[in-house]
Amino acid sequence: MRGPRRAAVLALVGALLLALSAGTAAADRGPALKLSTSQAGAGGSVTVSGTGWRARTLLMVLVCGQATPARGVVGGTNSCANAQGRAVTTDGSGRFDRKLPVAEPPVPCPCVVHVATVTGDTAQADAVLRVAGHPVRALPAEAAGGRLAILTDLRLDGSSGLLTWFGAPPARTLVLTVGNLGTTPVRDPVFDVGTAHGVFAPQWDEQRWRGTLAPGDKARVELPVELSAGAHGDYTVSLRYDGKVLARQPWGVDRPWGVTVFWVLLCVVVPTAVFRVGMAVVDRVRPKAARRPGRPRGPRERLRLPSRLRLPSRPRAWARARPAPDAAPAPARALPWFAPDAGPGPAAELSAPHDDRSTSAPSPPDAAGRTTPTRKGPT
Repeated sequence: MRGPRRAAVLALVGALLLALSAGTAAADRGPALKLSTSQAGAGGSVTVSGTGWRARTLLMVLVCGQATPARGVVGGTNSCANAQGRAVTTDGSGRFDRKLPVAEPPVPCPCVVHVATVTGDTAQADAVLRVAGHPVRALPAEAAGGRLAILTDLRLDGSSGLLTWFGAPPARTLVLTVGNLGTTPVRDPVFDVGTAHGVFAPQWDEQRWRGTLAPGDKARVELPVELSAGAHGDYTVSLRYDGKVLARQPWGVDRPWGVTVFWVLLCVVVPTAVFRVGMAVVDRVRPKAARRPGRPRGPRERLRLPSRLRLPSRPRAWARARPAPDAAPAPARALPWFAPDAGPGPAAELSAPHDDRSTSAPSPPDAAGRTTPTRKGPT
């Protein structure tokens, strides 16, 4: 019994090792596609299965014309039926299955089913599909000479400064390494650098790199990238050469909070300044009679007391020395809190008025002439 068990265990281990080696080989081969049918007419559908992709990656599935798996899509995505394309996300093992409607591309066949990554590192694969009833035309001849390829991933160098925080255009440097895989030198290649915000199409800008790449050589390429003033959000930087997109790189731009702070301060300071200027103008133009007494409004105004509370002015020395002979004596001024015809009188009674008359008749005097008091009053 030990022999059969040992043989079964060895067979199971061998099967597992074979499966692991097959999965590793598939991963080394890169992404691959498989179609449920190799020919379909417009209006039909085909099921696309993929293996060897990155896990949890968003892909775009399209039917493209003027393309082969060897040369790829010659005219880029402009040669594809973009309106009938489908998006799919790979599972944890890098696999997917998606049903794709078959549509006639805007250019003649040969046609392929083109699958490419939307974000992250660039990866793509093609599978031949014959669209029944669609015209077929030979591919344009491939230009002989140099052919550039990206040897390293793209990266954006640089950082934002203080001016960017206040709305200045964000700028970075796109850095990559390219190599010449052709048979002739490449002189002063022209690259297209595109920037796209969100799901919008990229805006391309031609930039020429000065230099010469001999066959088999590689070089470090640096291209400037600049956005518009006040730009913020998620952007994607793309690099295109000879009509083919070589790579994409995401770029997250922070919001220029300095502009927000400036507008908040402007909305607070300007109304306050206008209010203060308006109050100063109103204070200047309104009449003095409308001002409240006792509150000076200007540097030349002083505090003036009412006439009843003013103290008598002291006569000057020369006026006391030479009194007027015929002048009548001035009446004595009364203090403001007393009336002219009133003066301090007897102290007012502090108790309530009462009757001083006795309520009982006095007792007759005695022999000495004194009266004796009684309980009801003096007698």
